Amino acid sequence: MTSKEAHRNFVKDERGAVAATYALVLIPLIAVVGLGFDYARVMGMDTELQNAADQAALAGASQLDGTSGSMERAINAATGNLVTNSTILSNDGTGGTISITDTSTQIVFYETKADAEAGTGGFTDTSKFSDARFIQVTVDTRDANFAFTPLVGAVTGSLNAAAVAGMGSALCRVPPLMICNPEETSTNKTMDVAAHVGQGLLAKPGGGSGGWAPGNYGYLDVGLANGAVGVRQALGWGAIGNCISQNGAEAYQTDTQTGNIANAPEAMNTRFDVYDVNACQAGNPCPSAINVTKDFVRPLDSAPGSGKTCEVNTSQGGWRLPATAQSYFPADGTSNFTGTVLAMGHPRDKCHATYDGAPGNCKNSFFGNGIWDRDAYFRTHYKKADGSGWTNADWTAALATATLNSSTSVANITRYDVYKWEEEKRGTLQQGATVLDTVPPTATGSQLVSKGQAVCSAQHGYGAISNPDRRKMTIAVVNCNQQESKLRGKKPVTIAQWIDVFLVQAAADRKDGGKHYTGKDEIYVEIIKEVILKSSGETDGVTLRRDVPYLVR
Repeated sequence: MTSKEAHRNFVKDERGAVAATYALVLIPLIAVVGLGFDYARVMGMDTELQNAADQAALAGASQLDGTSGSMERAINAATGNLVTNSTILSNDGTGGTISITDTSTQIVFYETKADAEAGTGGFTDTSKFSDARFIQVTVDTRDANFAFTPLVGAVTGSLNAAAVAGMGSALCRVPPLMICNPEETSTNKTMDVAAHVGQGLLAKPGGGSGGWAPGNYGYLDVGLANGAVGVRQALGWGAIGNCISQNGAEAYQTDTQTGNIANAPEAMNTRFDVYDVNACQAGNPCPSAINVTKDFVRPLDSAPGSGKTCEVNTSQGGWRLPATAQSYFPADGTSNFTGTVLAMGHPRDKCHATYDGAPGNCKNSFFGNGIWDRDAYFRTHYKKADGSGWTNADWTAALATATLNSSTSVANITRYDVYKWEEEKRGTLQQGATVLDTVPPTATGSQLVSKGQAVCSAQHGYGAISNPDRRKMTIAVVNCNQQESKLRGKKPVTIAQWIDVFLVQAAADRKDGGKHYTGKDEIYVEIIKEVILKSSGETDGVTLRRDVPYLVR
């Protein structure tokens, strides 16, 4: 083969061409594969860091309850006292723990959700704990040292992450009852609950043409049916209300239920074992309390549950008030009542118990003075074998070991503490008389009697219950003057406080001729204590708060 032929064959020869192609693209190919590997590492580390920031923010938010020290607790929780976060994709040699090194700059608090979302108005001053509702956490920057990408000049990738969280809250088992703060003025928006423990509170309906004023009561929309039906459901049912969503703040809000809802207080009479027309709305049980002491009487031989015998009537074996001569109708608001009473229930404070305009009455004042006719009550409801009632010496001796929840002494014992003692000692013989007995215990035939324990609740298929206590209610306190415009329609109002009260008296019109003692639209309670709703709820309260931290961004 000549040299010319050899050259021609060499030019035409295509063997080994692929090798040259591979040689040309090998470096870019390795760079692309390496970039994909390193990119996956960076994205994985980004996910790790963001998860760590999310969990740290949620841990911190769980501590924001508006109390002193809550911001410090939130910082500790976010930095590892509550949760610990790790990375396995960072290989910068600083360990696997994802940290928050500078808490003064990497943890910021916000008062409102709008500020938290926008990242404006943040603060770190721990003295502003009552304003701290949201927390932003930024975790330390971490590096991923690339394995292959340095071939194309990229050596490392640096990332950090941030998250913002707050507390989502809900109020559960909220009764529909609210009262206008009796002590609201232009400068004072707080009710001094501690100063009124043991005192009676006389609340009258608000709204209508009279508007709203301190001491009025109204209703809240708790997520049941509309209007009067929903209110009666919540007042009468044993299971009350749905959970009402909040924004995590201590300034709770819920909608009002509009209108002066006729006869709604009578739905609470189911708690006293009185089941009048429409008192118990269909859908849920309306159990009575165990202790249903009241001033209603019924024929001894009236079979409960048959016909209208558990309603209020005088001709069909039902509940009724005693005759005027046998009723607790004191003539003034200061003296002990000395008359013979058939039934009187736990009475109002003396100055609230008398008729409108009577000497010594305080019916134009929301608060009583805590002085109620203990002697008349125990003389009426605790009868010995000889028919005589307890004396002052008898009841003070019997209650000498009673648990004092809201009382300062046995001599000044509150109605609520008497009620709880009676519930505990029911059916036992004390100082010659049986606790929560039928009175008079010697009654026969159709003689009218009072009942300390329920007779109708079980016949309606409900039974009597003590938990939750049916005569202990948590009610909302609202500054009505401040929010009057919101009370004119179904609008959200801010609840200033929550108080636990004892339901003293069944709703009824009580009159002696032209003398007006009580109205069926009045609600009379005794103040037990203020309720501070925290995330754990009140162990013995009715209304509960439930908190869950949530991510904002």
